[in-house]
Amino acid sequence: MRAGITTVAHAAVAAAIFAAQPVHGFWRMRCPGRTGVARMDPLVEPGAPSDHAHTIHGGNNFGFDTGYDDLMASDCTSCAVTQDRSAYWTPTLQFVYPNGTSELVGQTGGMLAYYLLFGENIQAFPPGFRLLAGDTLMRNFSFPVPDPPKSSWSGDAATQDALRQKALGFNCLNYDRDPEATLYRHTMPSKQYLDDNCANGLRLELMFPSCWNGQDLDSDDHKSHVAYPSLVMDGDCPEGFEQRVPSLLYETIWATQDFAGVEGEFVISNGDPTGCGYHGDFIAGWDEDFLQLAVDTCTNPSGNIEDCPHFDIQSEDDCRSCKFTMPSELDDDDCEGPREGLPGNVPIQAGPEYASKVSPGDEETFAPSSDDATSSLPVATHMPSLGYSAGTRIATDNYGEATDLIVAEKQQSTAEPAETTPLPTLDDIQAVSEEEEDSNAVTTTTYTSAGIVYELVIEEVEVTVTATTTAAVKHRRHVHHHNHHHGAHF
Repeated sequence: MRAGITTVAHAAVAAAIFAAQPVHGFWRMRCPGRTGVARMDPLVEPGAPSDHAHTIHGGNNFGFDTGYDDLMASDCTSCAVTQDRSAYWTPTLQFVYPNGTSELVGQTGGMLAYYLLFGENIQAFPPGFRLLAGDTLMRNFSFPVPDPPKSSWSGDAATQDALRQKALGFNCLNYDRDPEATLYRHTMPSKQYLDDNCANGLRLELMFPSCWNGQDLDSDDHKSHVAYPSLVMDGDCPEGFEQRVPSLLYETIWATQDFAGVEGEFVISNGDPTGCGYHGDFIAGWDEDFLQLAVDTCTNPSGNIEDCPHFDIQSEDDCRSCKFTMPSELDDDDCEGPREGLPGNVPIQAGPEYASKVSPGDEETFAPSSDDATSSLPVATHMPSLGYSAGTRIATDNYGEATDLIVAEKQQSTAEPAETTPLPTLDDIQAVSEEEEDSNAVTTTTYTSAGIVYELVIEEVEVTVTATTTAAVKHRRHVHHHNHHHGAHF
């Protein structure tokens, strides 16, 4: 069965959630502003500048040694719910020109943090709870592309290492085509692929583990106290990690389309052109009782934070005005550029071997040889065309076209991308019959119950027509402001 389709502002339609396992709802935490961009990572590299730049959202009392009490003492948050003082951060995406100059790619609309409530007896994050997802030194995806049906995952393909690699997503955004599935591809497309196919940018996705050992608030590697369920987003928790916590999913859109036709390469700020080393950090900044109340009662399938009466929601202007104080050690760091090399002078390591650990500010890392040097610029492997059957057109809300969590059955093709069907109009959405819905149902292999296959489907449809941005100039692109896809560029 499927929930009926209704319409809301901006031609979006309401969300529907399917699951054999109990799903108690979800909410989508909007963080339209970022508190800053800096080489700070209090989780992995506390006490001093980190080796690469991060884009940081949430509570503004953020620094080299931030902990739970610090975040709870924040003056403001860059996220929409004022009770959420958590810290969310990921590496930035940089564009590197052939001469070694780099600059920060525009970030469209901040970030989204999905709180997905899978499983039974979900416990709120306790004070001091911290998480790390991903591996900054990984440079190779070592499993089949695309993912085989989840029902076939076993052996090496079902280990925690495999699930960790499959928890990364690089979603090619093109609103003239059907949307790709969340966590569809696990490596970053090449520059040429992005130019040719991703007219509306690249959405980086990161799923966090949601199975907890129920005891430790953190661990030495910030991962060992938690584990992924058997299907990454949902499924069964492994032995010893039976306690479920909210399932976090980060989404950040980068305006790669601003550099269409410009010579160079996209590189994650940790020196990774493959995407396999993408990662993210989280320090909980909720009052535990308040978050538990939200977990237990904020179950509206729309995912809208406005539909939870416990949340106090601030304006986007207030979110964007919330900033942390930059430490004096980083006053001249210039993460945005244009600048020589990557922030922190991080070397570009393309793999496929495991990357070497670098020290912050190492002077022998990245040194462009000349203004027209291209040999030092690694080129990511060109992505194959990945086909998929379109998911059911059931949307979340009106918070931008690009905030879809959609599940689709996938297959690989070496041909050019096939022509796809345009997004429906509002009249099309309103006129969908039950028979049409059934004919478009997604076939998945996530889990089964009584012979019926179920999967989570959270997709957004947006029919607003928007103009594409212009290409970047060689060393400084103009700032473009958009009133779509999460908001405006930073």
